[in-house]
Amino acid sequence: MVDRDGFRPNVGIILLDDNGQVFWAKRTRGNGWQFPQGGINNDESAEEAMFRELYEEVGLRPQHVDVLGCTPGWLKYELPKKFHKRDSDPLFVGQKQVYYLLKLIEHESVVDFNKTDSPEFESYRWVDFWYPAHNVIHFKRPVYKRALKHLEFLIDAV
Repeated sequence: MVDRDGFRPNVGIILLDDNGQVFWAKRTRGNGWQFPQGGINNDESAEEAMFRELYEEVGLRPQHVDVLGCTPGWLKYELPKKFHKRDSDPLFVGQKQVYYLLKLIEHESVVDFNKTDSPEFESYRWVDFWYPAHNVIHFKRPVYKRALKHLEFLIDAV
């Protein structure tokens, strides 16, 4: 589903460990690293999509995490023109996202990338909270910075 402006509704997942570090995952194709994320289906809320994506991409269930909060409204990023899907109507130009901040409350051994036939990620590591904002692919950096800025205050409550 793409909105009239060409943006696909999506959720992003920022997962915290006990030390306030965030889950940073390496994609299976290429050498990119990012937060887990995925599209919102027509028949689900953003939170339902977040829990579905959390399971499909990371193998975690709702009982493995505490939801600390989410960003208000949509945060958008446009893909470079070479990634635009020209066969979509309207033209697909990027993503609009709601980011969720989650706290892992189980041991990280519950992480499992093999919950689907085509895993998104192959490995992960825990990094400083702001590390992803400076190390994700260039066109996602502004949205990562905005999401982290919106959610940073919630870490103090943990």
